[in-house]
Amino acid sequence: MKLQIIVGSVREGRTAIKVANWLLSEIQSYDYSTVETEIVDLKEWNLPIFVGAHPPLTGIYDQPKQQDWADKIASGDAFIFISPEYNHGYSAALKNAFDYIGKEWSGKPAAYVGYGATNGSRSIDQIRQVGTQLGLVDTNSTIEIRDIFARNKGETFEPNEFDSKALKAAFKKLLQYVSA
Repeated sequence: MKLQIIVGSVREGRTAIKVANWLLSEIQSYDYSTVETEIVDLKEWNLPIFVGAHPPLTGIYDQPKQQDWADKIASGDAFIFISPEYNHGYSAALKNAFDYIGKEWSGKPAAYVGYGATNGSRSIDQIRQVGTQLGLVDTNSTIEIRDIFARNKGETFEPNEFDSKALKAAFKKLLQYVSA
């Protein structure tokens, strides 16, 4: 299984990359030889706002980076999406990444990590709605990080026991859906 951790924030000083690094390290510590995990950072991808003439669900990709993005997502078997909550929603960069392509998301299981106001629950709710429309398989696995501002003062994210337990459960569900 190839698991992609999608970092849905591109802001300076962002927490999402710290959370992604924790997820990667924790998942690698599970020592599953059949799982390859990678961080897919939207800041590095720097996808322009989608302005294409063809809806991505047509599979006609004529925008810069669109085919490369499609190839990257097609190579994944499952996803963990990380997003802060901005104004009761999720990040525009993540929405754009979803909208950039179509069929490559379909049929693949997803888990969600949110933080911020309401511990990210509203951002996760919206991501799940869009993901379902794109054909992602909702594993009903969420990690809502509490007290993010108190635990994000250093160079790394400091998980608590609840975060670690929720991640392990989400990971197991992703494995079940991929092997089903």
